[in-house]
Amino acid sequence: MNAVSTLGIDLAKNTFSVHGVDAEGVVTVRRTVSRRKLAELVARLPPCLIGMEACSGAHEWARRFAAAGHTVKLMAPKFVTPYRKSGKNDGNDAEAICEAVCRPNMRFVPIKSVQQQADLSLHRVRQGFVEERTATLNRIRGLIAEFGHVLPNGAEQLRRQVSDLLDRLPTPVARCVRDLLDHAERLRSKALEYEREIRMSVQHNELARRAHTRPGIGPITASALVATVGNGHDFKNGRQFSAWLGLVPRQYSTGGKTRLGHITKRGDPYLRTLLVMGARSVLQRAYREGDPLSRWALALQQRRGYHRACVAIAAKNARVAWALLSKESTAA
Repeated sequence: MNAVSTLGIDLAKNTFSVHGVDAEGVVTVRRTVSRRKLAELVARLPPCLIGMEACSGAHEWARRFAAAGHTVKLMAPKFVTPYRKSGKNDGNDAEAICEAVCRPNMRFVPIKSVQQQADLSLHRVRQGFVEERTATLNRIRGLIAEFGHVLPNGAEQLRRQVSDLLDRLPTPVARCVRDLLDHAERLRSKALEYEREIRMSVQHNELARRAHTRPGIGPITASALVATVGNGHDFKNGRQFSAWLGLVPRQYSTGGKTRLGHITKRGDPYLRTLLVMGARSVLQRAYREGDPLSRWALALQQRRGYHRACVAIAAKNARVAWALLSKESTAA
């Protein structure tokens, strides 16, 4: 049997499909193994190219295989789908991965380190607390609206007005609202605790501090940038990074006619949201500032409107952030 040169692995919880070919493209491995035996199988192989879809556990497997001397590439599942020859099953998925990883123009997902995944865990849990708190406050609004009281948006205004309404609500409803308010306050405290930890971690990370120098990129965004893309060396330029985040227009071009639509919204939605929120703060401060970025942002808002200007600022900040991370430069 010829040595395996390329291996495609379809990841799962307990059973994994493996498809390997030699340098001539002849299939040499095609089997299903358990989680325990997957590492043993790969350890017996000579150094080769291993392709996997970027899903749960993929980064941990990639680190293990790379430590064993293999070259590991992760791909977005949607880029693997066109290479599946027939019906979807684990074996065909592994074969499609094996084929896709060899394509010269394939786009790959950066492999995260343990520290990057640990930092992202803080972001995910914090964001979960924030979303749960928002849902809890909306639940309070819904309960009170059943009794003819419509509360305004904003957590602080809600708390002030609810305190005045509790005596006018039925006793069981008042109890429910108090419990929900206490739950929302606990969620707020936990979210602030995680936010403080993220801010502290930025102070000890040179890459994050470098990204934080850019207006519109706060400590939360800087931490998320480094935890997601590291030094940015997996991207050729800032435009490619901005496109990966989904901040560039979608093209509908044919016959020499260029048609640009809405932004693609590909990539990490959390990171894209942070950049857009930072762009809004830049636009709000632009009226009081006189720097080139503020003047450019105000002129863009006048020409294209507020929302398009925010997206354009976010895309610009993404490109500058890539330069700060990958080239060790300073924002102009």
